[in-house]
Amino acid sequence: MNKTGLVAGGVILAVAIAAPWAVGMVTEKQWHQVTAEVNASQPFVRLETGDYQRGYLGGRVEGTLVVDDPAAEEPVQFDYQARVSHGVTGSLLEFSAVDGLPEAAGRLFTEEKPRLTLETRLWGTAIVELTVPAVSVADAQTGQSLSLSGGFARADIGDAGREADITLVWPGMTVAGPDMTLTLDELRLEQSLSHLSGEVWTGEGEAVLGSLEVAAPGQPPLRFESFNMSSRTWAGDHDSRVSGETVATLETVIAGDEAFGPHRLEFVMRDLHVGSWSELTGALTDLQVAAMDQGGSPAAFEQQMASMGRLNEALLGLAAHGFEFGFADLRVMTPEGEISGQAMIGHPALSEEERSQMLMVMQRLTGQVAFSLPVALAENYPALRLQLAPLIKQGMLVEQGDRLNLNARLEDMALDVNGVIIPLPPLL
Repeated sequence: MNKTGLVAGGVILAVAIAAPWAVGMVTEKQWHQVTAEVNASQPFVRLETGDYQRGYLGGRVEGTLVVDDPAAEEPVQFDYQARVSHGVTGSLLEFSAVDGLPEAAGRLFTEEKPRLTLETRLWGTAIVELTVPAVSVADAQTGQSLSLSGGFARADIGDAGREADITLVWPGMTVAGPDMTLTLDELRLEQSLSHLSGEVWTGEGEAVLGSLEVAAPGQPPLRFESFNMSSRTWAGDHDSRVSGETVATLETVIAGDEAFGPHRLEFVMRDLHVGSWSELTGALTDLQVAAMDQGGSPAAFEQQMASMGRLNEALLGLAAHGFEFGFADLRVMTPEGEISGQAMIGHPALSEEERSQMLMVMQRLTGQVAFSLPVALAENYPALRLQLAPLIKQGMLVEQGDRLNLNARLEDMALDVNGVIIPLPPLL
């Protein structure tokens, strides 16, 4: 072997020896960065690292996961540990509970335990995987039982947390008791995310459910088949605007011997100002945090007032730049016929001079509502007929052939419903 080959071999050997040590240093730094970003991005979950012991080929992490539950008097704490293995280009962290699973989870997973891992790479990507084993438990005293198929969830995270691809697969679940049995089959979720600005993300996703059935003794089962929800959010106008659409469809509803469908609901939002939308989302989150203060401290009250001020300013900014959102399409099939409708609301974009004089959002709001249902539906269900009777009497619902129709228009702080004018109070 010539000298060049010896030198090259020596360099490769040196890199191979040094790589796990360097990867360990990078992994520890990445871990602290991730926990800091998780804690800063939202107020409900905190990752606390108590001890990080880094070795040559591996290491060990210990810490606490703290979850603030608004319904609980105190936060829920969960002590965790992770075994770290260092490779040439990344590390693998395998998580487990320090004192075993919580009591409720321990009763479910008596044999095989759920497995949570985090795989990191030097260039800033990470893969989180959660595998849940199949479970079947029954309580002879209460007559309740739970059966879960094995489930799987995975998140591929890139660009230092600014991009993510999420997948969830859950083949089935059955919860049974003396009064009711609920069965869920073939749940799948796929979602891609890309950070745009502030609290705003873009991407697309799809959730699919094969079937959901509810059965009770002495009653015909109720079954929902082929549910699909797809969503898409995208940026426009040089990333200063964001638009989105969500479509939910349900192929069939089976109630006893009757089957009817399909059903469809479409929600859209168009040309929202990114900065104002981000500020609005942040203000809503701060309001939730303040509401979690069960004692009603003066600091929480001040935070609520400040968040309400931010919320109002964000709404004004959103309206001043112009927007439109609402339900673009609603179609529900019943044995008596189809229920259909739409409801959209919007605000025109204002000039700089108009924005400076803007005092409230509602002054320039416009909108349209259309709703139609079969007359037979109201005739066959007395409770529904009782609810609709005042609207029919006041002329808001008009019978046209075999349909009851409502058409409304919002303009100049008044709602015109089939010719009936309803002044609206200045709420916003």
